[in-house]
Amino acid sequence: MSVAALAALLVLAGAAGGRRAADPATVYAAASLTEAFQRIDRKARFNFAGSNQLALQIRQGAPADVFASAAPNFTQDLFRAGLLERPVTLVYNKLVLIVPTSNPAGISSVFGLRRKGIKLVLASPSVPVGAYTRRILAKLGLTSVLRNVVSQESDVKGVVGKVALGQADAGFVYATDAKAAAVRLRAISLPASAQPEVRYEIAVVKASRNRAAAQAFVRKVLGPTGRGVLSSTGFALPKKKRQK
Repeated sequence: MSVAALAALLVLAGAAGGRRAADPATVYAAASLTEAFQRIDRKARFNFAGSNQLALQIRQGAPADVFASAAPNFTQDLFRAGLLERPVTLVYNKLVLIVPTSNPAGISSVFGLRRKGIKLVLASPSVPVGAYTRRILAKLGLTSVLRNVVSQESDVKGVVGKVALGQADAGFVYATDAKAAAVRLRAISLPASAQPEVRYEIAVVKASRNRAAAQAFVRKVLGPTGRGVLSSTGFALPKKKRQK
């Protein structure tokens, strides 16, 4: 092989390596982070779904670079299993009750769900928002309203969609999802005393083959740009630790 040909091959190999290094991160994230994450990084590859589904996929070897969960138990379980770098707190959220803007059932508070004939849609109890919902109902002494459930969805977007289309009278979602769909939905606040702590965590997947991009994505989300977008979409930010 001539020197010129060898040089050309080296240039091509370097270019290919550069392209691989510049590949965007593949981010597995809770469905409720859809609007915020897509605004923070338009180049990343996203897989949005219920945190429970995403955690199972990562455990089974899915090619994720970053995992952002709507409940810390999923990230912590994967961390203990050696599948994630140490998770950090991303944001906080809260739940609200949503009704269609026309509100045909005339629901004005969570206690109105006790009426017979109300069509209620919830997320499955295996999904963070579904588990949080059932904690709220138990704390308010409203577990009886579960008899009005007509559908259990695989993630929070499913709940939003059913209520927005008028296929249900009400549903429980994160405040951020209600805000994103404010044109189609009306949010009803829940008693603060019944709100559970809704804390999201984010971490780099240890098996990531694109670690530099994964770390860069996490830095961007936790940095000024990411915090600004997350705040504007309705998430509560963790307080920054003071440097000693």
